[in-house]
Amino acid sequence: MELDTIDRQLLNLLQENALLTVRELAERVHLSITPVHDRIKKLENQGIIEKYVALINRKRIGRGMMVYCFITLDKQRQESFQEFNEAIRQLPEVLECSVVSGNFDYLLKVIVSDMEAYNTFYQSKLSVLHSVSHMSSSFVMEEVKSTTQIGL
Repeated sequence: MELDTIDRQLLNLLQENALLTVRELAERVHLSITPVHDRIKKLENQGIIEKYVALINRKRIGRGMMVYCFITLDKQRQESFQEFNEAIRQLPEVLECSVVSGNFDYLLKVIVSDMEAYNTFYQSKLSVLHSVSHMSSSFVMEEVKSTTQIGL
């Protein structure tokens, strides 16, 4: 879908603060309420706006350690990928899981409370998966940039 200037403005505003009312959005893009409401509904119906969420400060809820875990599967077969995908979807510690190219098959973004919690997660949840042949972890020391906003 092609987005015009108003659509882009609305999407940028909603990415900054999804709690803005339609009235507030309308004032900021200099349109009346009804066209703004219609545009937002269109963006939702077309799947451009997937959902609205609250972003939680992970450190304030005791999940201060972020780890990127690289996974290699033992066999490059569809069954192995499906088995791994299903297992990973069940792990709340895994925020993101992506199939990647290069030396590894998957990249996981994992959050836990501390090193001990990661060790428990690593040994009792990841290493027990039958399709996993190799794992490598990188621990985040500092987040330089973290955003959910897509520049439009």
